[in-house]
Amino acid sequence: MRKLIVGCGYVGRRVAKEWLEQGDEVFAVTRSESNAELLRSLGVEPIIADVTQPETLTAIPPIDTLLYAVSHDRSAGYPPRVTYVEGLNNFLKYAAHLPTRMIFVSSTSVYGVDDGSEVDEDTPTAATTESGRAYVEAETDFWRGFWRKHQDSRIGVVLRSAGIYGPDRLLRRVASLRNQDPIPANPDGWLNLIHVDDLVQAILKSELASESGTVLVCDDRPIQRREYYTKLAELVGASSPVFNSEGKETSLGKRCNNRLLREKFGLELRFPTIDSGLPHAVDTNNQER
Repeated sequence: MRKLIVGCGYVGRRVAKEWLEQGDEVFAVTRSESNAELLRSLGVEPIIADVTQPETLTAIPPIDTLLYAVSHDRSAGYPPRVTYVEGLNNFLKYAAHLPTRMIFVSSTSVYGVDDGSEVDEDTPTAATTESGRAYVEAETDFWRGFWRKHQDSRIGVVLRSAGIYGPDRLLRRVASLRNQDPIPANPDGWLNLIHVDDLVQAILKSELASESGTVLVCDDRPIQRREYYTKLAELVGASSPVFNSEGKETSLGKRCNNRLLREKFGLELRFPTIDSGLPHAVDTNNQER
Protein backbone atom coordinates (compact mmCIF):
# COMPACT_ATOMS: atom_id res chain seq x y z
CA MET A 1 0.00 0.00 0.00
CA ARG A 2 1.11 3.54 -0.69
CA LYS A 3 0.58 5.94 2.23
CA LEU A 4 1.05 9.72 2.44
CA ILE A 5 1.45 11.79 5.59
CA VAL A 6 0.85 15.51 5.50
CA GLY A 7 2.17 16.74 8.83
CA CYS A 8 4.87 14.17 9.56
CA GLY A 9 5.92 15.46 12.95
CA TYR A 10 5.57 14.16 16.50
CA VAL A 11 2.62 11.91 15.67
CA GLY A 12 3.19 11.44 11.94
CA ARG A 13 6.70 10.00 12.27
CA ARG A 14 5.43 7.37 14.67
CA VAL A 15 2.66 6.40 12.25
CA ALA A 16 5.20 6.26 9.43
CA LYS A 17 7.32 3.83 11.46
CA GLU A 18 4.31 1.54 11.95
CA TRP A 19 3.40 1.64 8.27
CA LEU A 20 6.96 0.95 7.17
CA GLU A 21 7.11 -2.06 9.50
CA GLN A 22 3.93 -3.32 7.80
CA GLY A 23 5.76 -3.17 4.48
CA ASP A 24 3.93 -0.12 3.15
CA GLU A 25 5.51 2.54 0.94
CA VAL A 26 5.34 5.81 2.88
CA PHE A 27 5.57 9.35 1.52
CA ALA A 28 5.51 12.56 3.54
CA VAL A 29 5.08 16.22 2.65
CA THR A 30 7.70 18.54 4.10
CA ARG A 31 8.66 22.15 3.46
CA SER A 32 12.39 21.84 4.13
CA GLU A 33 15.33 19.94 2.67
CA SER A 34 16.79 19.36 6.13
CA ASN A 35 13.61 17.62 7.28
CA ALA A 36 13.53 15.73 3.98
CA GLU A 37 16.92 14.24 4.84
CA LEU A 38 15.63 13.17 8.23
CA LEU A 39 12.62 11.50 6.62
CA ARG A 40 14.84 9.66 4.15
CA SER A 41 16.92 8.34 7.03
CA LEU A 42 13.73 6.87 8.49
CA GLY A 43 12.80 5.18 5.22
CA VAL A 44 10.14 7.73 4.26
CA GLU A 45 10.10 9.25 0.78
CA PRO A 46 9.84 13.04 1.17
CA ILE A 47 7.85 15.33 -1.11
CA ILE A 48 8.92 18.97 -0.93
CA ALA A 49 5.65 20.89 -0.79
CA ASP A 50 3.66 23.31 1.34
CA VAL A 51 -0.11 23.10 1.82
CA THR A 52 -0.26 26.90 1.94
CA GLN A 53 1.34 27.04 -1.54
CA PRO A 54 -1.08 25.13 -3.79
CA GLU A 55 1.21 25.12 -6.83
CA THR A 56 3.60 22.83 -4.91
CA LEU A 57 0.99 20.11 -4.43
CA THR A 58 0.74 18.92 -8.02
CA ALA A 59 3.57 16.42 -7.50
CA ILE A 60 1.55 14.28 -5.08
CA PRO A 61 1.68 10.67 -6.42
CA PRO A 62 -1.23 8.21 -6.46
CA ILE A 63 -1.81 6.93 -2.92
CA ASP A 64 -4.16 4.60 -1.09
CA THR A 65 -4.29 6.28 2.33
CA LEU A 66 -3.72 9.87 3.41
CA LEU A 67 -3.05 10.97 6.99
CA TYR A 68 -3.61 14.72 7.26
CA ALA A 69 -2.16 15.72 10.64
CA VAL A 70 -0.87 19.24 10.10
CA SER A 71 -0.01 21.35 13.14
CA HIS A 72 -0.08 25.13 13.09
CA ASP A 73 3.37 26.71 13.17
CA ARG A 74 3.01 29.82 15.35
CA SER A 75 6.24 31.23 13.94
CA ALA A 76 4.91 31.10 10.38
CA GLY A 77 3.29 34.51 10.68
CA TYR A 78 -0.24 33.56 9.63
CA PRO A 79 -3.33 32.48 11.62
CA PRO A 80 -4.45 28.86 12.25
CA ARG A 81 -7.13 29.12 9.57
CA VAL A 82 -4.47 29.31 6.85
CA THR A 83 -2.99 26.01 8.02
CA TYR A 84 -6.11 24.05 8.88
CA VAL A 85 -8.70 25.37 6.41
CA GLU A 86 -6.90 26.86 3.43
CA GLY A 87 -4.18 24.20 3.58
CA LEU A 88 -6.68 21.34 3.57
CA ASN A 89 -8.71 22.89 0.76
CA ASN A 90 -5.57 23.46 -1.26
CA PHE A 91 -4.72 19.81 -0.93
CA LEU A 92 -8.21 18.63 -1.89
CA LYS A 93 -8.29 20.99 -4.87
CA TYR A 94 -4.78 20.85 -6.28
CA ALA A 95 -3.43 17.39 -5.45
CA ALA A 96 -3.40 15.43 -8.67
CA HIS A 97 -4.57 12.25 -6.94
CA LEU A 98 -6.93 11.85 -3.99
CA PRO A 99 -6.73 8.70 -1.87
CA THR A 100 -9.44 6.11 -1.36
CA ARG A 101 -9.13 6.63 2.39
CA MET A 102 -8.36 9.84 4.27
CA ILE A 103 -7.76 10.35 7.99
CA PHE A 104 -7.99 13.92 9.23
CA VAL A 105 -6.64 14.66 12.73
CA SER A 106 -8.76 17.39 14.28
CA SER A 107 -9.02 18.55 17.88
CA THR A 108 -11.37 18.54 20.85
CA SER A 109 -11.05 22.34 20.73
CA VAL A 110 -14.03 22.23 18.33
CA TYR A 111 -16.26 22.16 21.42
CA GLY A 112 -17.13 25.43 23.09
CA VAL A 113 -18.10 23.79 26.39
CA ASP A 114 -16.46 25.40 29.42
CA ASP A 115 -18.69 24.44 32.34
CA GLY A 116 -17.13 21.05 33.06
CA SER A 117 -19.89 19.05 31.38
CA GLU A 118 -19.35 15.93 29.28
CA VAL A 119 -19.03 15.96 25.49
CA ASP A 120 -19.03 13.28 22.82
CA GLU A 121 -19.31 13.07 19.03
CA ASP A 122 -22.95 14.23 19.13
CA THR A 123 -22.22 17.39 21.11
CA PRO A 124 -22.64 20.48 18.88
CA THR A 125 -19.42 22.21 17.88
CA ALA A 126 -19.30 25.82 19.06
CA ALA A 127 -15.61 26.62 19.35
CA THR A 128 -14.61 29.77 21.20
CA THR A 129 -10.91 29.90 20.29
CA GLU A 130 -9.36 30.90 16.97
CA SER A 131 -7.78 27.49 16.55
CA GLY A 132 -10.98 25.68 17.50
CA ARG A 133 -13.05 27.67 14.98
CA ALA A 134 -10.50 26.84 12.28
CA TYR A 135 -10.80 23.13 13.07
CA VAL A 136 -14.61 23.32 12.89
CA GLU A 137 -14.41 24.93 9.46
CA ALA A 138 -11.79 22.43 8.31
CA GLU A 139 -13.95 19.48 9.41
CA THR A 140 -16.89 20.91 7.46
CA ASP A 141 -14.76 21.35 4.35
CA PHE A 142 -13.31 17.86 4.78
CA TRP A 143 -16.74 16.25 4.62
CA ARG A 144 -17.90 18.51 1.82
CA GLY A 145 -14.72 18.44 -0.25
CA PHE A 146 -13.56 14.88 0.20
CA TRP A 147 -16.20 12.48 1.37
CA ARG A 148 -19.55 13.84 0.21
CA LYS A 149 -18.46 13.99 -3.43
CA HIS A 150 -17.04 10.47 -3.33
CA GLN A 151 -18.94 8.68 -0.59
CA ASP A 152 -19.52 5.60 -2.74
CA SER A 153 -15.82 5.06 -3.35
CA ARG A 154 -13.93 6.71 -0.48
CA ILE A 155 -13.88 6.52 3.31
CA GLY A 156 -13.09 9.52 5.47
CA VAL A 157 -12.42 9.53 9.20
CA VAL A 158 -12.09 12.60 11.43
CA LEU A 159 -10.23 12.00 14.70
CA ARG A 160 -10.85 14.71 17.31
CA SER A 161 -7.71 14.39 19.37
CA ALA A 162 -7.45 15.44 22.99
CA GLY A 163 -4.22 16.98 24.28
CA ILE A 164 -1.31 14.82 23.18
CA TYR A 165 1.39 13.93 25.68
CA GLY A 166 4.31 11.52 25.71
CA PRO A 167 8.10 11.45 25.47
CA ASP A 168 9.59 14.82 24.44
CA ARG A 169 6.28 16.58 25.05
CA LEU A 170 6.80 17.41 28.72
CA LEU A 171 10.05 19.34 28.81
CA ARG A 172 8.57 22.87 28.79
CA ARG A 173 6.05 22.01 31.50
CA VAL A 174 8.71 20.32 33.62
CA ALA A 175 10.94 23.40 33.39
CA SER A 176 8.04 25.64 34.44
CA LEU A 177 7.25 23.42 37.42
CA ARG A 178 10.86 23.44 38.55
CA ASN A 179 10.97 27.22 38.22
CA GLN A 180 7.71 27.52 40.17
CA ASP A 181 6.20 29.55 37.33
CA PRO A 182 2.52 30.20 38.09
CA ILE A 183 0.19 28.24 35.80
CA PRO A 184 -2.35 30.74 34.39
CA ALA A 185 -5.43 28.53 34.65
CA ASN A 186 -8.10 27.27 37.02
CA PRO A 187 -6.64 24.29 38.93
CA ASP A 188 -10.14 22.76 39.12
CA GLY A 189 -10.57 22.88 35.34
CA TRP A 190 -10.63 19.63 33.39
CA LEU A 191 -7.95 18.32 31.04
CA ASN A 192 -8.52 15.69 28.38
CA LEU A 193 -5.45 13.80 27.26
CA ILE A 194 -4.22 11.02 25.00
CA HIS A 195 -0.80 9.39 25.05
CA VAL A 196 0.89 9.65 21.66
CA ASP A 197 1.20 5.85 21.40
CA ASP A 198 -2.56 5.46 21.79
CA LEU A 199 -3.28 8.18 19.23
CA VAL A 200 -1.05 6.33 16.78
CA GLN A 201 -3.01 3.13 17.40
CA ALA A 202 -6.28 5.02 16.86
CA ILE A 203 -4.96 6.24 13.50
CA LEU A 204 -3.98 2.71 12.50
CA LYS A 205 -7.39 1.40 13.57
CA SER A 206 -9.19 4.14 11.66
CA GLU A 207 -7.50 2.99 8.48
CA LEU A 208 -9.43 -0.27 8.85
CA ALA A 209 -12.82 1.38 9.46
CA SER A 210 -15.59 0.08 7.26
CA GLU A 211 -17.48 3.37 7.24
CA SER A 212 -16.84 7.09 7.44
CA GLY A 213 -17.34 9.07 10.62
CA THR A 214 -16.02 11.24 13.42
CA VAL A 215 -14.40 9.76 16.52
CA LEU A 216 -13.25 11.52 19.68
CA VAL A 217 -9.79 10.29 20.77
CA CYS A 218 -9.00 10.66 24.47
CA ASP A 219 -8.08 8.39 27.34
CA ASP A 220 -10.50 6.91 29.87
CA ARG A 221 -10.42 9.60 32.54
CA PRO A 222 -10.59 13.37 32.23
CA ILE A 223 -8.40 14.83 34.95
CA GLN A 224 -8.43 18.11 36.81
CA ARG A 225 -5.47 20.35 36.13
CA ARG A 226 -4.33 20.34 39.77
CA GLU A 227 -4.06 16.54 39.83
CA TYR A 228 -2.19 16.42 36.53
CA TYR A 229 0.46 18.98 37.48
CA THR A 230 0.81 17.57 41.00
CA LYS A 231 1.46 14.11 39.55
CA LEU A 232 3.96 15.48 37.05
CA ALA A 233 5.74 17.48 39.77
CA GLU A 234 6.09 14.37 41.92
CA LEU A 235 7.54 12.37 39.02
CA VAL A 236 10.21 14.95 38.20
CA GLY A 237 11.04 15.94 41.77
CA ALA A 238 9.60 19.44 41.55
CA SER A 239 7.70 21.38 44.19
CA SER A 240 3.90 21.45 44.19
CA PRO A 241 2.47 23.44 41.27
CA VAL A 242 1.52 27.09 41.68
CA PHE A 243 -1.59 28.41 39.95
CA ASN A 244 -2.76 31.90 39.05
CA SER A 245 -6.44 31.57 38.20
CA GLU A 246 -7.27 35.28 38.30
CA GLY A 247 -9.99 35.91 35.73
CA LYS A 248 -10.31 32.20 35.02
CA GLU A 249 -12.18 31.07 38.14
CA THR A 250 -15.23 29.90 36.17
CA SER A 251 -13.27 28.24 33.37
CA LEU A 252 -13.83 24.52 33.94
CA GLY A 253 -13.33 23.14 30.45
CA LYS A 254 -15.06 19.91 29.40
CA ARG A 255 -14.94 16.18 30.02
CA CYS A 256 -14.53 14.06 26.87
CA ASN A 257 -16.12 10.62 26.52
CA ASN A 258 -14.19 7.98 24.51
CA ARG A 259 -17.00 5.40 24.31
CA LEU A 260 -17.19 5.47 20.51
CA LEU A 261 -13.41 5.05 20.19
CA ARG A 262 -13.70 1.75 22.00
CA GLU A 263 -16.92 0.62 20.29
CA LYS A 264 -16.05 1.64 16.72
CA PHE A 265 -12.38 0.66 16.68
CA GLY A 266 -12.26 -1.90 19.47
CA LEU A 267 -9.22 -0.04 20.77
CA GLU A 268 -7.75 -1.07 24.12
CA LEU A 269 -5.63 1.81 25.29
CA ARG A 270 -2.08 1.08 26.33
CA PHE A 271 -2.23 4.08 28.67
CA PRO A 272 -5.88 4.43 29.77
CA THR A 273 -5.03 7.18 32.29
CA ILE A 274 -2.05 9.34 33.23
CA ASP A 275 -1.43 6.96 36.14
CA SER A 276 0.43 4.74 33.67
CA GLY A 277 1.01 7.16 30.78
CA LEU A 278 2.76 9.97 32.64
CA PRO A 279 5.41 7.77 34.32
CA HIS A 280 6.11 6.17 30.94
CA ALA A 281 6.61 9.56 29.29
CA VAL A 282 8.88 10.83 32.08
CA ASP A 283 10.90 7.60 32.26
CA THR A 284 11.39 7.54 28.49
CA ASN A 285 12.62 11.13 28.58
CA ASN A 286 15.11 10.25 31.31
CA GLN A 287 16.38 7.19 29.42
CA GLU A 288 16.94 9.19 26.24
CA ARG A 289 19.14 11.84 27.91
